[in-house]
Formats: sequence, C-alpha cells, structure tokens
Amino acid sequence: MKINIKAPAKINLSLDALYKREDGYHEVEMVMTTIDLSDRLTMEATEQDEILLDVKAHFIPDDKRNLIYQAAVLLKQRFEVKQGVRIVIDKQIPVSAGLAGGSSDAAATLKGLNELWGLGLSLDQLAELSAEIGSDIAFCLYGGTALATGRGEIITPLPMIPSCWIVLAKPSISVSTPGVYKELDLEKVEHPNTKRLLQGIENQNINEIFAATGNVLESVTLEKNPIVKQIKERMLAFGADAALMSGSGPTVFGLVKQYSRAKRIYNSLRGFCEEVYMVHPWKE
Repeated sequence: MKINIKAPAKINLSLDALYKREDGYHEVEMVMTTIDLSDRLTMEATEQDEILLDVKAHFIPDDKRNLIYQAAVLLKQRFEVKQGVRIVIDKQIPVSAGLAGGSSDAAATLKGLNELWGLGLSLDQLAELSAEIGSDIAFCLYGGTALATGRGEIITPLPMIPSCWIVLAKPSISVSTPGVYKELDLEKVEHPNTKRLLQGIENQNINEIFAATGNVLESVTLEKNPIVKQIKERMLAFGADAALMSGSGPTVFGLVKQYSRAKRIYNSLRGFCEEVYMVHPWKE
C-alpha cells in the first residue's frame, strides 16, 4: 500500500505575542492560512520494522532531527505498530522560512500513517498528539484559515480568506525563532488588531483583511536583518495591497488583488532574491 499526500505551507496574516508564560513560551494569538505551495510525501509500508526517510534535498536531515521522523516514531511507539514505513519527501517549501514546512510535513505524516497503519484516529486526536513534538503542527493538520492561541496549538477554524494573489520572497538567510522571541520587547511593539482581522475574515472583506495584518516579530527580525525590511518595502513600493513577514521570518509575503500587480512584484523581486513564488490561498 502506498499513500501520496500534500503538505501545504502557511503564512501568518497576524502574529501577536501577549505575554510570557510560566513554561517559558509566549502566549500567542495568530491568524494563519494555508497556501498552494506544498511539499509532497509518499509513504509505503515495509516489512522491516524501521522508519526510512528518503530526502531529495541534501540539506534536510533524514533522522530524528526531522519532524517527519519524530511524527512517525510518535505514532509507532504510542500504538505499538510493528510495520515499518519508507517516506519519500519531495521538498518544495523553502526551509527555515517561517512557512511551517517542517510542521506541515509532520502533519501530513500523521495523517498518512494514520491511514497506512489503520489507526483510526480522528483529526482532533492527531492534533492532541502533535503538541508533543511541535506547536504549529496542529494548525497544519486542520489547514484552511484559523486562529491559533496558547502556544499555537489551540485551533479555532475560520472561513477561508477571499481569493487573492500571494507573492513570497525568502532571502538566503536563516532566523532563529527562539532567538527572535528572546529579544522581543512586548512593551515596545505595536500589537496587531486581531479582532479587526477576524471581523474582516468573517465579512469576507478583503480590504479590511489587508488593513489588519500585523506581526510583532518584525520588530526584531527586520531590525537585525535589513534585507528582510528591504523586501517588504520593495513589495509595497511595487503595489502590494499588504506586505508582512511570516512567522519569525525571513520570508516576506505580499497580498495583492490584481494579477498584473502581483506579476510586477514577482518580477521585481526575482533579481533581488533567489526564492520567489507567486501562489494563491490553498483550496483542497
């Protein structure tokens, strides 16, 4: 038996950190949506009682450092599965980009192995399990558009955002998410208006959604990495209706209503940045 499954990337329409919790994490309030840039995973049961990752990209680990491996081990051990699995990963989402590529791969692994191994777990059960290995995985399991609270693992589904063009640009730098949160000064940041964004989504008002985007982590990443700030400014200068960093960065995305403007932004960034994409919100 073989299963093929897509693992779509996500962007943060808003990211707010409310306060630092006793467990060391920040209490967050994020609105995220999946986009049609995705990795592809192929899973095949094997007689050998082992987990094998076949990674086409040389810079991605094929062992316990990989969230795919961790997700497979979690299910295998928790439910005493005696079968093995070979997982082939076709990586399309940029790595360490703020687009939840690793978390989405882990979510796809949980879904795929749930079917392959006949575990019969519900999406809610998979989401509860996923919190043991990563906060963003729960959102990636549900997909669509959602509000994520707590550490990011409490998911409230929302209506899908209206159709628009999304231009993504990732500079060739890496950003440490724990490092960004460590330097975040919650007393000095401008917090996004999450309530306004949620109303815009509920009313399917694209202009209201554009106006209410915000990410408190920009206060750290843009300050330390001028290239990220330059990409955002370039997107706005070339006509993006809104531009924002996703997650802790370094990827910046522009939201655009018109194809011609999106294409202009895309072309203007291709000579400026190695990894540039033009996509839509994800639809199953």
